[in-house]
Amino acid sequence: MKRLERTARLSSQDRFLSSTALKDGLTAAREAMLSLQKEDGHWCFPLEADCTIPAEYVLMMHFMDDVDRDLEVRLARFIREKQDPVHGGWPLYYGGDFDQSCSVKAYYALKLVGDSPDAPHMIRARAAILEHGGAARANVFTRIMLAMYGQIPWRGVPFVPVEIILLPRWFPFHLSKIAYWSRTVTIPLSILCSLKAQAANPRDIHIHELFTVDPENERGYFSVRTRLNRLFLLIERIASPFEPFIPPFLRRIALKRAEHWIVERLNGECGLGAIFPAMVNASEALALLGYPYEHPYREQCRRALRGLLVDEGERVWCQPCTSPVWDTVLTSLALQEGMGIDEKPIRKALDWLIPNQILDAPADWQEEHPGLSGGGWAFQYANPHYPDLDDTAAVGWALHQADPQAYRESIVRAADWLAGMQSSNGGFAAFDSDNTYYYLNEIPFADHGALLDPPTSDVTARCTGFLALHGDSRHKDAVERGLAYLFREQEPSGAWFGRWGSNYIYGTWSVLEAFRLARVDSGHLAVRRAVQWLKSVQRDDGGWGEGNDSYSEPQKAGYFETSTSFQTAWALLGLMAAGEGQSHEVSRGIAYLLHEQDSDGLWHEPWFTAPGFPRVFYLKYHGYTSYFPLWALARFQALTRKPPA
Repeated sequence: MKRLERTARLSSQDRFLSSTALKDGLTAAREAMLSLQKEDGHWCFPLEADCTIPAEYVLMMHFMDDVDRDLEVRLARFIREKQDPVHGGWPLYYGGDFDQSCSVKAYYALKLVGDSPDAPHMIRARAAILEHGGAARANVFTRIMLAMYGQIPWRGVPFVPVEIILLPRWFPFHLSKIAYWSRTVTIPLSILCSLKAQAANPRDIHIHELFTVDPENERGYFSVRTRLNRLFLLIERIASPFEPFIPPFLRRIALKRAEHWIVERLNGECGLGAIFPAMVNASEALALLGYPYEHPYREQCRRALRGLLVDEGERVWCQPCTSPVWDTVLTSLALQEGMGIDEKPIRKALDWLIPNQILDAPADWQEEHPGLSGGGWAFQYANPHYPDLDDTAAVGWALHQADPQAYRESIVRAADWLAGMQSSNGGFAAFDSDNTYYYLNEIPFADHGALLDPPTSDVTARCTGFLALHGDSRHKDAVERGLAYLFREQEPSGAWFGRWGSNYIYGTWSVLEAFRLARVDSGHLAVRRAVQWLKSVQRDDGGWGEGNDSYSEPQKAGYFETSTSFQTAWALLGLMAAGEGQSHEVSRGIAYLLHEQDSDGLWHEPWFTAPGFPRVFYLKYHGYTSYFPLWALARFQALTRKPPA
């Protein structure tokens, strides 16, 4: 019986692999993607996170007493629809386990909007929260929100004085020692904590029912992970009672320094750091510092936050940020694959990218590299203080493939900047270099473990691959060091960890693609081990899939309950980059993509595609199920039209 089922499945795959089916599927996918291109040439797909973000939008409106009734009702509708029917709370990604902090914020937001605590969905949520220890077991950021709403005393949160901005560079903690996202979130948050911000809470809504003990007796729950963590917790406990004795003049200086730091980086209508948590904290901090509602800075913050909303009519949700540069360059790379392609929309997209290159703007990375000229691109529409190495490498790659002479100046500036941002171990991080002060992840404030931006295999792969493709002899050493880092980072299984995409399939594709661009022999042992691993985790239906659980349980690498279009595409692109374009496994994977293609020419799935921060924050790039499968189909068509090498 099993043999008959397998034969039937393979026969079905053969039908989907006919040259006509491939051509039709590829044409439909390309036409669908081109129809989504903006008038000015770029693409930007929605970027979805868990319900923490829309819940925080509601909480922010009630904190500021600036409530849009229609908006909060539609945000609440989105939050209710995302409640898990099994465990009763809210997960960090579709189909995920219960998450305490997300559930506490979602519950509070719904209650603020007007949901009765006796409603069935609120009863189920409350039971799940209490079963997991109550609101006292939420993470630090949630506990700070609870303190601002008067639900717990301020002694129940970590000590985050605004004076941290005055610490010298040699001090164990300094802003330059933490990641860009941590900086932009922490500075305005330190103002809120130092001034003991209190939410307006105009409807006087409380959630005492979510605590297993009297909140007034709450002294804070912090999980003790290591001896170093215990030491930092002890230091924090000792230092916190002395906050009232900080000299007033010192606090005034620190508040003014923090205010200037925020204002310098407000970033117009894209907001501080162009990320939602930093933008919310900045908006609330400016209000607390006395800026009137009508002040241009306050209005900038409101416009930036409104710009993240996705209006779907009956419901509204909020993005953590936007991804236009990333979406545009990956779509361009997908469209560049194949033969006989229309160059005009690709050139239009690349021409949109050129003026977005960040050349001479002041930026945080310059503190560590004062003599290095700029040349990067941000992830968002605008974020000049924080260009992204991954985006920059991808843009340089696409520009080089399109026309290395026409785009020479932009390519050279990008390559020089990337080479200058290489970390001492040969790897590349997302925004900084040598951001490896791992002890800082042990401080009580960093219970999320995402305070830093160390080098990773996927970003290193993109940077190394582009520098190798560019071929400038000045960067030969950077390429060799990047490749050495990647060889060292290969897992015993043959895979690579995927920091910015879920997970080992993404990391493995990224590195194999870099090896192709760097002309690493496809017979190299590292390549063959990676190929073997990818083939070993192919599913019976011909596709690949991997859940976000593999970040906390590495033994689940490459395994999931179902195949997904984007992970199948990553696996296929990796295998084809390694010279496996004629393999049976690739043919089966292509057949899977064609079989799963929807009538609109694209692919649609509910699964989250990437971590923002592994184990604590995840994302669904809505474009991943569109341009990655297109990319794989186009490369397969190009390879099968050529005789094997």
